[in-house]
Amino acid sequence: MKFVSYMRGGLPHFGAVKGEGVVSLTGRLGAYDLKELLAFDLVPDACVYAAQATADHALADITYLPVIPNPAKVLCVGLNYEGHRLETNSAKTDNPQIFSRFTDTLIGHRAPILRPKVSEALDFEGELAVIIGKPGRHIDEGRALDYVAGYACFNDGSLRDFQRHTTQFIPGKNFPDTGGLGPWMVTPDEAPSADSMQLTTRLNGEVVQSDSTADLIFSVAKVIAYCSSFTQLAPGDVIATGTPSGVGYRRTPPLFMKPGDVVEVEIDGVGVLTNPIAEAP
Repeated sequence: MKFVSYMRGGLPHFGAVKGEGVVSLTGRLGAYDLKELLAFDLVPDACVYAAQATADHALADITYLPVIPNPAKVLCVGLNYEGHRLETNSAKTDNPQIFSRFTDTLIGHRAPILRPKVSEALDFEGELAVIIGKPGRHIDEGRALDYVAGYACFNDGSLRDFQRHTTQFIPGKNFPDTGGLGPWMVTPDEAPSADSMQLTTRLNGEVVQSDSTADLIFSVAKVIAYCSSFTQLAPGDVIATGTPSGVGYRRTPPLFMKPGDVVEVEIDGVGVLTNPIAEAP
Protein backbone atom coordinates (compact mmCIF):
# COMPACT_ATOMS: atom_id res chain seq x y z
CA MET A 1 0.00 0.00 0.00
CA LYS A 2 1.07 3.55 -0.71
CA PHE A 3 0.30 6.27 1.83
CA VAL A 4 0.44 9.96 0.98
CA SER A 5 0.18 13.27 2.84
CA TYR A 6 -1.35 16.21 1.01
CA MET A 7 -3.26 19.48 1.08
CA ARG A 8 -6.83 19.69 -0.14
CA GLY A 9 -9.23 22.59 0.29
CA GLY A 10 -6.61 24.45 2.29
CA LEU A 11 -6.38 21.70 4.90
CA PRO A 12 -3.79 18.94 5.49
CA HIS A 13 -4.90 15.37 4.85
CA PHE A 14 -3.41 11.93 4.47
CA GLY A 15 -4.66 8.85 2.70
CA ALA A 16 -4.00 5.69 0.73
CA VAL A 17 -3.22 5.76 -2.97
CA LYS A 18 -5.69 3.72 -5.00
CA GLY A 19 -5.06 3.69 -8.73
CA GLU A 20 -4.92 7.32 -9.83
CA GLY A 21 -6.80 8.50 -6.75
CA VAL A 22 -6.53 8.86 -2.99
CA VAL A 23 -8.77 7.39 -0.31
CA SER A 24 -8.81 9.97 2.47
CA LEU A 25 -8.01 8.51 5.89
CA THR A 26 -8.02 11.76 7.84
CA GLY A 27 -9.92 11.08 11.08
CA ARG A 28 -11.58 7.95 9.75
CA LEU A 29 -9.59 5.49 11.87
CA GLY A 30 -8.83 7.80 14.77
CA ALA A 31 -5.66 9.19 13.20
CA TYR A 32 -5.29 12.67 11.75
CA ASP A 33 -1.91 12.31 10.05
CA LEU A 34 0.33 9.53 8.83
CA LYS A 35 2.61 9.69 11.85
CA GLU A 36 -0.40 9.05 14.11
CA LEU A 37 -1.49 6.14 11.91
CA LEU A 38 1.92 4.57 12.49
CA ALA A 39 2.00 5.38 16.20
CA PHE A 40 -1.45 3.84 16.74
CA ASP A 41 -0.48 0.72 14.71
CA LEU A 42 -3.37 1.28 12.31
CA VAL A 43 -1.67 0.46 9.01
CA PRO A 44 -3.39 -2.97 8.70
CA ASP A 45 -6.80 -1.37 9.39
CA ALA A 46 -6.05 1.37 6.87
CA CYS A 47 -5.18 -1.20 4.20
CA VAL A 48 -8.48 -3.01 4.75
CA TYR A 49 -10.44 0.25 4.70
CA ALA A 50 -8.76 1.52 1.53
CA ALA A 51 -9.30 -1.77 -0.28
CA GLN A 52 -13.06 -1.47 0.23
CA ALA A 53 -13.40 2.28 -0.36
CA THR A 54 -13.56 4.44 -3.45
CA ALA A 55 -11.12 7.28 -4.02
CA ASP A 56 -12.08 10.68 -2.59
CA HIS A 57 -9.66 12.71 -4.74
CA ALA A 58 -7.64 12.33 -7.90
CA LEU A 59 -3.88 12.38 -7.43
CA ALA A 60 -3.77 15.12 -10.05
CA ASP A 61 -5.90 17.36 -7.81
CA ILE A 62 -3.88 17.22 -4.59
CA THR A 63 -0.92 19.25 -3.38
CA TYR A 64 1.66 16.82 -2.05
CA LEU A 65 3.18 17.34 1.37
CA PRO A 66 6.34 15.61 2.62
CA VAL A 67 5.05 12.09 3.15
CA ILE A 68 5.74 12.54 6.87
CA PRO A 69 5.15 16.28 7.34
CA ASN A 70 6.08 16.29 11.02
CA PRO A 71 8.83 13.77 11.82
CA ALA A 72 10.36 14.08 15.25
CA LYS A 73 13.74 13.18 13.74
CA VAL A 74 15.27 13.24 10.29
CA LEU A 75 18.59 11.37 10.42
CA CYS A 76 20.84 11.25 7.36
CA VAL A 77 23.78 9.04 6.51
CA GLY A 78 26.78 10.55 4.74
CA LEU A 79 29.20 8.77 2.41
CA ASN A 80 27.32 5.48 2.47
CA TYR A 81 27.97 4.29 -1.10
CA GLU A 82 31.49 3.16 -1.89
CA GLY A 83 31.50 5.05 -5.19
CA HIS A 84 30.55 8.29 -3.44
CA ARG A 85 33.17 7.72 -0.74
CA LEU A 86 35.81 7.26 -3.40
CA GLU A 87 34.78 10.30 -5.47
CA THR A 88 35.08 12.47 -2.35
CA ASN A 89 38.43 10.95 -1.34
CA SER A 90 37.03 10.17 2.12
CA ALA A 91 38.46 7.68 4.57
CA LYS A 92 36.61 4.52 5.52
CA THR A 93 34.84 4.56 8.88
CA ASP A 94 33.82 1.78 11.23
CA ASN A 95 30.34 3.26 11.77
CA PRO A 96 27.85 5.26 9.70
CA GLN A 97 28.41 9.01 9.51
CA ILE A 98 25.18 10.59 10.80
CA PHE A 99 23.91 14.15 10.58
CA SER A 100 20.43 15.61 11.06
CA ARG A 101 17.96 17.68 9.09
CA PHE A 102 15.29 19.99 10.44
CA THR A 103 11.63 19.33 9.70
CA ASP A 104 11.14 22.73 8.05
CA THR A 105 13.64 21.81 5.34
CA LEU A 106 11.29 19.15 3.94
CA ILE A 107 9.02 19.58 0.92
CA GLY A 108 6.70 17.29 -0.98
CA HIS A 109 6.55 15.92 -4.50
CA ARG A 110 6.26 18.66 -7.15
CA ALA A 111 7.08 21.44 -4.65
CA PRO A 112 10.04 23.64 -5.61
CA ILE A 113 13.44 23.20 -4.07
CA LEU A 114 14.55 26.75 -3.27
CA ARG A 115 18.05 27.98 -4.06
CA PRO A 116 18.88 30.59 -1.42
CA LYS A 117 20.17 34.07 -2.27
CA VAL A 118 23.44 33.42 -0.41
CA SER A 119 24.67 30.49 -2.50
CA GLU A 120 24.66 29.05 -6.02
CA ALA A 121 26.21 25.72 -4.96
CA LEU A 122 22.91 23.78 -4.71
CA ASP A 123 23.62 20.10 -5.30
CA PHE A 124 21.39 17.04 -5.77
CA GLU A 125 21.58 13.86 -3.70
CA GLY A 126 19.06 11.15 -4.55
CA GLU A 127 18.48 8.77 -1.66
CA LEU A 128 16.31 6.01 -0.26
CA ALA A 129 14.42 7.18 2.82
CA VAL A 130 13.31 4.72 5.49
CA ILE A 131 10.28 5.56 7.62
CA ILE A 132 10.19 4.03 11.08
CA GLY A 133 6.93 2.35 12.11
CA LYS A 134 7.32 1.53 15.80
CA PRO A 135 9.41 2.62 18.78
CA GLY A 136 12.81 1.04 19.18
CA ARG A 137 16.05 1.39 21.11
CA HIS A 138 19.12 -0.85 20.94
CA ILE A 139 17.59 -2.70 18.00
CA ASP A 140 19.36 -5.84 16.87
CA GLU A 141 20.50 -5.62 13.25
CA GLY A 142 18.82 -8.94 12.48
CA ARG A 143 15.43 -7.52 13.49
CA ALA A 144 15.92 -3.96 12.28
CA LEU A 145 13.76 -4.23 9.15
CA ASP A 146 10.82 -5.20 11.37
CA TYR A 147 10.79 -1.55 12.49
CA VAL A 148 10.33 -0.20 8.96
CA ALA A 149 6.87 1.15 8.11
CA GLY A 150 7.83 1.91 4.55
CA TYR A 151 10.12 3.54 2.03
CA ALA A 152 10.13 6.83 0.12
CA CYS A 153 12.36 8.80 -2.22
CA PHE A 154 14.48 11.60 -0.81
CA ASN A 155 16.53 14.42 -2.32
CA ASP A 156 19.07 15.75 0.15
CA GLY A 157 19.50 19.14 -1.53
CA SER A 158 22.87 20.43 -0.27
CA LEU A 159 24.50 23.87 -0.30
CA ARG A 160 28.07 22.69 -0.77
CA ASP A 161 29.84 25.90 0.21
CA PHE A 162 27.94 26.11 3.50
CA GLN A 163 28.49 22.39 4.04
CA ARG A 164 32.25 22.92 3.83
CA HIS A 165 32.45 25.94 6.14
CA THR A 166 33.62 23.51 8.86
CA THR A 167 33.74 19.75 9.35
CA GLN A 168 30.08 19.85 10.46
CA PHE A 169 27.53 19.24 7.68
CA ILE A 170 24.47 20.81 9.30
CA PRO A 171 24.53 24.35 7.78
CA GLY A 172 24.70 23.07 4.21
CA LYS A 173 21.96 20.53 4.80
CA ASN A 174 19.33 22.67 6.49
CA PHE A 175 18.29 25.55 4.29
CA PRO A 176 14.48 25.76 4.16
CA ASP A 177 12.71 23.90 1.35
CA THR A 178 15.71 21.90 0.13
CA GLY A 179 14.78 18.32 1.12
CA GLY A 180 12.26 16.57 -1.11
CA LEU A 181 10.50 13.60 0.55
CA GLY A 182 7.88 11.54 -1.24
CA PRO A 183 5.88 11.21 -3.31
CA TRP A 184 4.46 8.63 -0.90
CA MET A 185 5.44 5.86 1.52
CA VAL A 186 5.39 2.33 0.11
CA THR A 187 4.91 -0.43 2.67
CA PRO A 188 7.58 -3.15 2.72
CA ASP A 189 5.23 -5.84 1.40
CA GLU A 190 4.93 -3.93 -1.90
CA ALA A 191 8.53 -2.70 -2.14
CA PRO A 192 11.65 -4.50 -3.37
CA SER A 193 14.13 -5.76 -0.82
CA ALA A 194 15.89 -2.95 1.01
CA ASP A 195 19.17 -4.48 -0.15
CA SER A 196 18.37 -4.43 -3.87
CA MET A 197 16.59 -1.19 -4.76
CA GLN A 198 17.73 0.60 -7.91
CA LEU A 199 18.08 4.37 -7.49
CA THR A 200 18.34 6.88 -10.33
CA THR A 201 18.63 10.67 -10.16
CA ARG A 202 17.90 12.75 -13.26
CA LEU A 203 18.56 16.46 -13.79
CA ASN A 204 16.55 17.92 -16.68
CA GLY A 205 15.99 14.39 -17.95
CA GLU A 206 19.67 13.39 -17.93
CA VAL A 207 20.81 10.58 -15.60
CA VAL A 208 23.31 11.96 -13.08
CA GLN A 209 23.26 9.17 -10.48
CA SER A 210 22.49 5.46 -10.78
CA ASP A 211 23.22 2.72 -8.27
CA SER A 212 21.64 -0.03 -6.18
CA THR A 213 21.24 -0.20 -2.42
CA ALA A 214 23.18 -3.44 -2.75
CA ASP A 215 26.22 -1.14 -2.85
CA LEU A 216 25.52 0.58 0.47
CA ILE A 217 28.54 0.45 2.77
CA PHE A 218 26.23 0.19 5.78
CA SER A 219 23.00 -1.65 4.97
CA VAL A 220 19.57 -0.29 5.83
CA ALA A 221 19.37 -2.74 8.73
CA LYS A 222 22.80 -1.71 10.01
CA VAL A 223 21.92 1.97 9.83
CA ILE A 224 18.67 1.47 11.77
CA ALA A 225 20.45 -0.57 14.42
CA TYR A 226 23.22 2.01 14.75
CA CYS A 227 20.82 4.96 15.01
CA SER A 228 18.85 3.14 17.70
CA SER A 229 22.05 2.72 19.71
CA PHE A 230 22.22 6.46 20.43
CA THR A 231 18.58 7.61 20.18
CA GLN A 232 15.08 6.28 20.67
CA LEU A 233 13.52 5.75 17.26
CA ALA A 234 9.84 6.67 17.05
CA PRO A 235 7.02 6.13 14.55
CA GLY A 236 7.36 8.62 11.73
CA ASP A 237 11.10 9.16 12.13
CA VAL A 238 12.88 9.39 8.78
CA ILE A 239 16.31 7.96 8.01
CA ALA A 240 17.92 8.95 4.70
CA THR A 241 20.39 6.23 3.83
CA GLY A 242 22.94 8.07 1.69
CA THR A 243 23.55 9.06 -1.93
CA PRO A 244 25.45 7.32 -4.75
CA SER A 245 28.33 8.75 -6.74
CA GLY A 246 27.76 11.38 -9.41
CA VAL A 247 27.02 14.38 -7.20
CA GLY A 248 27.43 17.75 -8.85
CA TYR A 249 30.24 19.25 -6.81
CA ARG A 250 32.64 16.39 -7.66
CA ARG A 251 32.21 16.92 -11.42
CA THR A 252 34.50 18.97 -13.67
CA PRO A 253 33.14 21.58 -14.03
CA PRO A 254 30.75 21.34 -11.05
CA LEU A 255 27.10 20.72 -11.93
CA PHE A 256 24.78 22.61 -9.60
CA MET A 257 21.01 22.99 -9.73
CA LYS A 258 19.64 26.36 -10.80
CA PRO A 259 16.20 27.95 -11.08
CA GLY A 260 14.28 26.44 -13.98
CA ASP A 261 15.84 22.99 -13.58
CA VAL A 262 13.83 19.89 -12.72
CA VAL A 263 15.29 17.08 -10.61
CA GLU A 264 13.84 13.59 -10.29
CA VAL A 265 14.72 10.80 -7.86
CA GLU A 266 13.39 7.42 -8.95
CA ILE A 267 13.56 4.21 -6.94
CA ASP A 268 12.21 1.14 -8.69
CA GLY A 269 9.18 -0.20 -6.85
CA VAL A 270 8.90 2.94 -4.71
CA GLY A 271 8.17 5.87 -7.01
CA VAL A 272 9.46 9.03 -8.65
CA LEU A 273 10.00 12.21 -6.64
CA THR A 274 9.98 15.30 -8.86
CA ASN A 275 10.93 18.81 -7.80
CA PRO A 276 11.52 21.95 -9.87
CA ILE A 277 14.21 24.38 -8.75
CA ALA A 278 13.29 27.97 -7.94
CA GLU A 279 14.95 31.04 -6.47
CA ALA A 280 14.18 31.60 -2.79
CA PRO A 281 12.18 34.79 -2.20
